[in-house]
Amino acid sequence: MLHMKQKLLITLFSLTFLASTYGYTLSYEKPSLLHSSTTSTKKLNTLNIHSWVEHANDPDCDFPIQNLPYGVFSRRESPLEKHIGVAIGNQIFDLNRAVDAGILQELTQEAKRALKENSLNSFMELGKESWQQTRETITSLLRTDSYQLRDSETLKKFLFVNIHEAIMHLPFKVGDYTDFYTSLHHATNVGKRFRPQNPLLPNFKHLPVGYHGRASSIVISDTPINRPYGQTKDPTENQPTFQPTKKLDYEMELGIVVGPGNEIGKRIKMEEASEHLFGMVILNDWSARDVQKWEYQPLGPFNSKNFATTISPWVVTIEALEPYKLPGPNRTENDPDILDYLKPIDDMALDITVEVWITSKKMRESAMKPILLSRTNFNSMYWTIAQMLVHHTSTGANMRPGDLFGSGTISGQEDGTKGCLLEIVEPGEDGILLSDGTRRIFLEDGDEIIMKAYSHKEGMPRIGFGECRGIVLEAM
Repeated sequence: MLHMKQKLLITLFSLTFLASTYGYTLSYEKPSLLHSSTTSTKKLNTLNIHSWVEHANDPDCDFPIQNLPYGVFSRRESPLEKHIGVAIGNQIFDLNRAVDAGILQELTQEAKRALKENSLNSFMELGKESWQQTRETITSLLRTDSYQLRDSETLKKFLFVNIHEAIMHLPFKVGDYTDFYTSLHHATNVGKRFRPQNPLLPNFKHLPVGYHGRASSIVISDTPINRPYGQTKDPTENQPTFQPTKKLDYEMELGIVVGPGNEIGKRIKMEEASEHLFGMVILNDWSARDVQKWEYQPLGPFNSKNFATTISPWVVTIEALEPYKLPGPNRTENDPDILDYLKPIDDMALDITVEVWITSKKMRESAMKPILLSRTNFNSMYWTIAQMLVHHTSTGANMRPGDLFGSGTISGQEDGTKGCLLEIVEPGEDGILLSDGTRRIFLEDGDEIIMKAYSHKEGMPRIGFGECRGIVLEAM
């Protein structure tokens, strides 16, 4: 815990640094009394903490002080200069500059070095103790009764950027990307289309099914998506054709971000899983259904998925989601026993609401609001994020910081809860009616898909993920 004399020295150092390095005009501000960095995770996740960033106290805000998700951004005046920051209300707290200004003295040298980089990989590799200390330190600077930043206009101008004025970048470098298939309802809904008599394959209830995706085509939210070309075959034709996909779809997923990895040959056990899971993002697994149908046997999706995967810019930490952990995964008496290596040892199902919205180009030009396609909850998934990680490494496969898992499409059983158009629109139906009078069976050029995710319950703060957006452009 810092004493008053130390805090005064830090504030004076910060102002002196700004003057000498960036030419800011100095004005003395009363230093704050920082709180102990031993605050428990439980206390940091309660509604009792408020921030001097007023917007963060709005009950509908995705980024209250209890969240503090990490991202990588740049200022519009220096778009190539990427900094790590955390979202707080409608502001971004620049951690790169905070290190420069000397206000993160409680952090280790390796943590400060990691926060000066242009991606989160090194920070994620540091592990839980460093993540917790960083969160506690940032919370102590942003809470209502902390004066050090609150009362210094010079420091606020230097350290904060309006979230709507920043350019967001991929928050981490993705080394490997694996897409899982863990929603029982999605697997059943889709399976009925292709195997009406046997929609669920026999392995589904015994292991988290997954396949390796393409890391190089993972893009940040708001990146336009060109309609891909692909080889397709109409059942009435003798030969396939090569043309732009006619059945472009989205899949509502969450992405799981790996922190510290493991050595090749060494499995991660269930009791170790939480030490290796850093956080989560929204993930849109764009899919060309006509390409997929023709290519997927015998090895699964390939070109139908590899052209683009969109993720949201803010990584919500597992620590911030702690109040929303539930017993799980869900099982019934008719389900098979879980093999020992996959048996859960604590609550790792997560109560996260996910939504998908759509607008057409005409709707946006006419200032029409997006319409809701689906809303469901991640807690219905048949396998947890810990089980995905443990199964993935059960062969001794090594994970690395920044590896990404897709959860698989998140779907429910009822209308309004299905996570892709393939499930929503039944064969032979006219499609979804949009506000502009047009209908959708699959996505058209100019359509924008907007995904949202958040956790919220009575007496607890809303932990939001922000948005994951992508507009479909014509084929190139």
